[in-house]
Amino acid sequence: MSKRRKLIDKLREKYKLVILNDDTFEEKASFNASLWYLIIGTATFAILFIFLTITTIKFTPLREYLSVASDAGSKKEIIEAYSKVDSLEKLAKANEIYLNNLKDVITGKVNMAKQSKPTNDGAKATDSIRLNQKISKEEKELRKYIEAEGKFDLNEEANENRSGIASYSFFSPLRGQVTDEFNPKIQHYGIDISTRKNENIKATLEGTIVFSNFTSETGYVIAIQHSNNLVTFYKHCSVLLKKVGSFVRAGEVIAVVGNSGEYSTGPHLHFEIWLNGNAVDPKNYMTF
Repeated sequence: MSKRRKLIDKLREKYKLVILNDDTFEEKASFNASLWYLIIGTATFAILFIFLTITTIKFTPLREYLSVASDAGSKKEIIEAYSKVDSLEKLAKANEIYLNNLKDVITGKVNMAKQSKPTNDGAKATDSIRLNQKISKEEKELRKYIEAEGKFDLNEEANENRSGIASYSFFSPLRGQVTDEFNPKIQHYGIDISTRKNENIKATLEGTIVFSNFTSETGYVIAIQHSNNLVTFYKHCSVLLKKVGSFVRAGEVIAVVGNSGEYSTGPHLHFEIWLNGNAVDPKNYMTF
């Protein structure tokens, strides 16, 4: 009982904190407090400090850096972000390959070697398959019905040919004299049309401008993407009148004849037609 009494008395003892000037020993401030109040104040300050720390971590973005485990919503956002980045990376690679191919076509660096047809693709020929000779009456009637429908389908071959390049009605881009013919052996993938300078160059078909810029070899070049993977190129121009992304119609003026580029020796138009990545002779489909 006496020990407890002594402890209570020590807690009630008052202490004085004095702040003095080090040179003059003049008293500047003083604080009187018992040990009991000092302990209570320290505990209160510690509790408030812990509370403010927890509140700051919980209700501010700081918790994202201190918390190891994230919630389900955050995990979902991270997965979606990674998925978008992966898709954008694939799209960027595809665009890079497309632009490189387009650059090779413009500069004439194209490999015209055709791929050989595989000799053994592992597939079994249809004429070597032996059909079951036991055919029911209903199946025979169904076969006769289908064969009868096929006999009167006269538009099938016409629809198939319609998708070819011969079905297009090409508009002549320029009237002039053809001075250099189409010759893939010497990497001349188009024809040269000689004419007066500053003549208008017209789009041969409707489509979208996919290239409109200057190159050192072929000067000012403009390219149009048409339907069915058909692309036309107009090189050695003096002025380009359309920008990339513009839609043009057949016969619309897109550039002006010039003499630009290292490969040009006079005012003319170098005109190319590419179908499915292969150059074709423009003279087979239009007159100049």
